[in-house]
Amino acid sequence: MSISDKFSTFCSNLRMLQTTVSNVSSRYKQITKRLNLDFYSSTSDTAHSLYVGSYGRGTAIHVSDIDILFILPYSVYVRFNDYSGNGQSALLQSVKNSIATTYSSTSLGADGQVIKVSFSDGVVFEVVPCFENTDGSFTFPDSNNGGSWETTNPRPEINEIRNKDVEWNKNLRRLCRMARAWKDTWDVPMGGLLIDTLAYNFMKTWEHKDKSYTYYDWMTRDFLEYLKNQNGTQQYWISPGGKQYVWRKGNFEYKAKQCYNKALEAIEYESKNQEWSANQKWREIYGTKFSS
Repeated sequence: MSISDKFSTFCSNLRMLQTTVSNVSSRYKQITKRLNLDFYSSTSDTAHSLYVGSYGRGTAIHVSDIDILFILPYSVYVRFNDYSGNGQSALLQSVKNSIATTYSSTSLGADGQVIKVSFSDGVVFEVVPCFENTDGSFTFPDSNNGGSWETTNPRPEINEIRNKDVEWNKNLRRLCRMARAWKDTWDVPMGGLLIDTLAYNFMKTWEHKDKSYTYYDWMTRDFLEYLKNQNGTQQYWISPGGKQYVWRKGNFEYKAKQCYNKALEAIEYESKNQEWSANQKWREIYGTKFSS
């Protein structure tokens, strides 16, 4: 099997099943409709709501964590901001109670900044109630430490990842998903936005970003080399588009170095037509979604 066929199959294996995507969409619409009914007297199942996080950026490989922003009317902010103590907690509870009207038998929890809606099949929605600011960013409640208001700006990141993925022949999102498979296999301490940020930074200067699957053995090697050469003392990076701080969770450089060496071995095996040995090295890097 050619390099192109191997990595095309691997990337397909990382994509969510269409039935899973449809199930996520159905639940998303039900949650959105319930919140619109209670806060806008509207029956819309799409208005005032958007996917964010890895799922929103199109780089997720799991459905265990679906992040949603639900935009509330400004009058709701005024009401809860006027609370004498932790109006943020009261706001989260209010949104939780609304969702419970639709999902009364589903596990619900208000956790600091989000309402977690946990389903029996392992899918977890994290709903963040928020208010849209004039610059397009969002203010959201944080009930920790007595309560405060925080700001996030995910739309520019979503747009930048989407636009560059198109410009770079769909290679950016595929690399982000491949990197998540590596992260899972090696238990690498990296958040999803850091993976996407570093993949974006790497791809900006990678000379083969306009090519396709035939170059994915080199893309693996070169991206791991890029990761292993990061400054181990650097604590944050700047997200694409949104220009937000993306913080380090731990040391990922050493595991990247280990897998960079495995990628060199795999490429050497490929050059000698030792396909089984090459596949085992790719599987050591990426796990069982890579065919043997």
